[in-house]
Amino acid sequence: MNLFLDYLTVTALFALVALPAALGLIRDRHIDRQLRDAERGEAARTETESAARPYKVTRRSYPKGWAKA
Repeated sequence: MNLFLDYLTVTALFALVALPAALGLIRDRHIDRQLRDAERGEAARTETESAARPYKVTRRSYPKGWAKA
């Protein structure tokens, strides 16, 4: 039983150390896939027709600035 707990402890510590690296690898692969799809001009796979569109902000040009020169 003691040997089993030793193996379990070592396995848990290894998982604790390796987990951030594995999550980073998964995140990098997701970003790479998004970049590849963007280069090809494909739409995102998760985007639906009813998804919110980005809001376009139009800048107004003011003939007179607020600062007096």
